[in-house]
Amino acid sequence: MFSLDAFDHKILNALATDGRLSVTELARRVGLSKSPVQTRLKRLEESGVIRGYCALFDPIRLGRNHVAFVEVKLSDTREAALTAFNAGVLKLPEVEECHMIAGTFDYLLKVRTCDMMAYRAVLAEQISTLPFVANTSTYVAMQAVKEGGLASSTAS
Repeated sequence: MFSLDAFDHKILNALATDGRLSVTELARRVGLSKSPVQTRLKRLEESGVIRGYCALFDPIRLGRNHVAFVEVKLSDTREAALTAFNAGVLKLPEVEECHMIAGTFDYLLKVRTCDMMAYRAVLAEQISTLPFVANTSTYVAMQAVKEGGLASSTAS
C-alpha cells in the first residue's frame, strides 16, 4: 500500500478531472509551488499510483450507445479454463470491462455496441463462442448515471 497525504489526494483529484493540466496550474490548484508538485507527480508515476494519462471519448457521439451487462457462467472453472476465457475476452473490443465474480456466475462483462442488433451478433458470434462458456444472461442498461468514475452528461 502506498501512503498518500492530503496534497497527493488533491493532485490525484485535480488530474482525475482534467489530466491535461499544466504543472503550473496543478500547483496553483493544490496550493503548492511547481517544484514540489513535479516531485510528487514523479513519485506518484514511478510508484504506479498514476498508471498513465489518456483521452476519454464520448461513446454516444461515436455511435456506441448500447450498453449491456452480461453474466457469464463457465462450464469449467479450473485455472486453465479461466486463463483460456480471459485470453479470449481480452481480444473483444466491444467488451469494455470484464470482472471475475464470486457468486452464482463467473464473470460480469460490460459490452458496448451501436445497437441491439450489433449486440446480438457480438453475443452469438463472439462471447458465446469463448472457451468454456456454458450460458449467459444479459441486462440492458437504460441510462448511465455514473460511468468511468465520472457522472454521465446524460444523467441530468
